[in-house]
Amino acid sequence: MTKAEALRMTLSDVAALAQVQRPVVSIWRKRSAGSAHPFPEPSALDSGRELFDADQVAGWLDATGRGNNPDAVNDAAAFARIPVTAAGGVEGNTLAALTALLTLKAMTGAGIGTLTTAELLDAADECDPDDGFLYSELEAQGPSLAATAAFADRLVDSAYNAPAAFEQLLAARFRAGLREHSDTALTESAVELIAAAAVELSAVLGGSPVFADSTRGGSDLLMGVVHASGEGAPVTFLTADDDGGAGRLVRRRLRVHGVDSGQIRVETSGEFAMHGAVVHVAQYPSPGQPGMDATQILSAVEHLVLQMDDQQRAVIIAPARVLCDVPLAAGAAGLRSGLLRTGRVRAIVRLPQGLLRSKPREAQALWVLGPSFAKVPIAERWTMAADLSACALTDDVRQDLVSDMVASMGNRATVRAHSFRFARLVQTRLLLAARTSLVAAHHPGPAPSSGGAGAVLRVEELVRLVGAGGTKPSADMAVLPGGPATKAQPAAVQGLLAAGTLKYIKGNRIVDADLAPGGTTRVLGPAELLHPHTAPARYISLLEFAASNPGGRLTEPGDVVFCTSPRPAATVDADGGSAVVFPARVLRIDAGDPGGLLPDVVAADINALSGRDKVWRHWQLRRLPEAQREKLAETLARLQHGQHLARERLKRLEELATLITDGVAGGSLTLTHPSTKLAEPQTEGTQ
Repeated sequence: MTKAEALRMTLSDVAALAQVQRPVVSIWRKRSAGSAHPFPEPSALDSGRELFDADQVAGWLDATGRGNNPDAVNDAAAFARIPVTAAGGVEGNTLAALTALLTLKAMTGAGIGTLTTAELLDAADECDPDDGFLYSELEAQGPSLAATAAFADRLVDSAYNAPAAFEQLLAARFRAGLREHSDTALTESAVELIAAAAVELSAVLGGSPVFADSTRGGSDLLMGVVHASGEGAPVTFLTADDDGGAGRLVRRRLRVHGVDSGQIRVETSGEFAMHGAVVHVAQYPSPGQPGMDATQILSAVEHLVLQMDDQQRAVIIAPARVLCDVPLAAGAAGLRSGLLRTGRVRAIVRLPQGLLRSKPREAQALWVLGPSFAKVPIAERWTMAADLSACALTDDVRQDLVSDMVASMGNRATVRAHSFRFARLVQTRLLLAARTSLVAAHHPGPAPSSGGAGAVLRVEELVRLVGAGGTKPSADMAVLPGGPATKAQPAAVQGLLAAGTLKYIKGNRIVDADLAPGGTTRVLGPAELLHPHTAPARYISLLEFAASNPGGRLTEPGDVVFCTSPRPAATVDADGGSAVVFPARVLRIDAGDPGGLLPDVVAADINALSGRDKVWRHWQLRRLPEAQREKLAETLARLQHGQHLARERLKRLEELATLITDGVAGGSLTLTHPSTKLAEPQTEGTQ
């Protein structure tokens, strides 16, 4: 094997091959220096990164017995860097050639490592006479094609078959830094969710399933459908007729897995036409167009919707900021509203973060498209909405969500007959009129209160019971059942920040060494929020705080201090002047335009959230009409004062109980009947 053909790997690759943690390899390398079996020396450098000969490393692992992979010698090729050939010049071109060779090997069923360049091109011409997916990739390798084929054969030997080797190459796109192949890659749980939904939707349509992906370069979702479909009835797959590198990779991937596919003619404008029962799957931005903006994404969805009829279904995944969140640029917002008006958007689902590998903090969303029910008046049309921002996509969550999405395809009667776990029925006109996230009204929030009449009776009973105990927290409290005018719609934190009603203030960086028992400035952090009545008070000197946080800010009276980890928690700093320590943060209500927000209600809403609900910008906060807001603030102030007195009384009672217990048990006190008056003992000198 020549130097150009040598298999190389980084220390991270060595760790993956040996099935150990990365630091373990560094320890091996250090401790084996000077021994009878030293760790192999680097064979090359790539941008300052050391590369090691894969065969030498595998031999060292076998000779020393290091690691947890007894087949390291056979598996070395599967964990090696993608070789860079002289003709390819870049790893991306070599990846294209390798996937083409693996496809050729799968189609011919014979070894390719011993074939000459001319023989390889002849075989490629027989398998791909129209140059639809592999001939050009092999021809571009030139004289190095035979050497690349030898590596492809080794790769198949390591992976046991060509399809598995193909998938290992695609998995290597992440550690090889091939951004054009990894920027849009979804996690397995996301692919499994979309594939399961597509398969279930096809089952309802009946007949032989047909799945289509009209995006440029999309194959992960189609392969997910291949695995979800199993080995049952024959399945037809359709892909875009894109002749770019990403489109050709899709066709190679399907061929290497033995999946026959047809092509969809997509015009340069993005328009295409299909007929019959088809389930579309699509991801935006697509692998072939990773730079799509919101307008381009919604325009692509529009092309898909316009060609659909009532026999077709679609499952689309795209960034939540495009499909359901706000704010959205005017042009894109108009496109989204137009799509909602078509009536084909049957379900909108906001998914948790972490489903896009390259952008784990960017949340994704699903649109499920189906029949428009054209006979239903526009004012009466509905859409299913669900927010799973705080839910992990476990098996049961995926199954129930798929069930909800399939049920959303039905008419009003069948929809109402289904017991939805996540989704809720929403009139489409309300979605169009909403100024918040399309799923905001269905975000899990505080438990609904009881009916107005029942609440009035319970309040009066509690006031009477509290008064009977000698405490009257609100002698002038009077309540009546509320009407429609006494309730305001909740709003998301994100929208309130955009409107200026709320202001977000970051926490300060304070280390424990800066805290001082004699300080005058109170410190608020997660400990004080999670255990407001039991956490010991912490203080810092104002001078020390100013020195360590030159740009730091103290709280103002009424600020809501909150945290998201380990669970959402909040408190109202009624007095202000506190130093908030990160990861705690502050939400400050605009005194001039509170927008119906009350600090105590905001804190109560945050404290009622699920422990998984940590995407704070999407939290829903209840609002009140101005007149009720002021009255509630006054009433809560009196009730909180009563609670403070009760806690102080409870502390004194606990101290009294402890003192008497210890005194009597220790013999320093004697209990008598309360009516007995003991004469004070006489002492010397007392007259």
